[in-house]
Amino acid sequence: MERSRERDNNKNDGYVEKLIKLNRVAKVVKGGRRFSFSALVVVGDQNGKVGYGFGKANDVTEAIRKAVDRAKASMIVVPVKKSSIPHEIIGNYKSASVLLKPAVPGTGVIAGGAVRAICDACGINDILSKSLGSKNSINTVKAAFDALEHLFDAKVVAKNRGKSLSEMWG
Repeated sequence: MERSRERDNNKNDGYVEKLIKLNRVAKVVKGGRRFSFSALVVVGDQNGKVGYGFGKANDVTEAIRKAVDRAKASMIVVPVKKSSIPHEIIGNYKSASVLLKPAVPGTGVIAGGAVRAICDACGINDILSKSLGSKNSINTVKAAFDALEHLFDAKVVAKNRGKSLSEMWG
């Protein structure tokens, strides 16, 4: 089973869907075991929009479909600067922390499983990252999204300071 896979459907509106984690859960009942599945999925347009979703169902395809629907509903816009992020940031969620650093063009995505899938779906091609603390993929994804949500956009910062974009960057 692949850890991360892309689903190419005609009805996905140009979004890239990456399956981060698929988990089988067993509930023991009188007649034996009942299995259900949970899926963690990241969806992005590879142009700065990305979202994640977590779905649970008794069937794998239904769990993935629910996760994709939730991911499309929770999309955020990430400021991308020259195929990287504008500045260094640390995102936190519970005990999981994710450090994201911008990298020069040509570096590639230096990231582990969950953060790599987020960067690929978002369209970030050059980034350095380190997952600190928890190894739980759900909390790692939430920490990475916390970091991406708090990134500053250069245009907004320049407007707030009353300067043009060229004055800010020289």
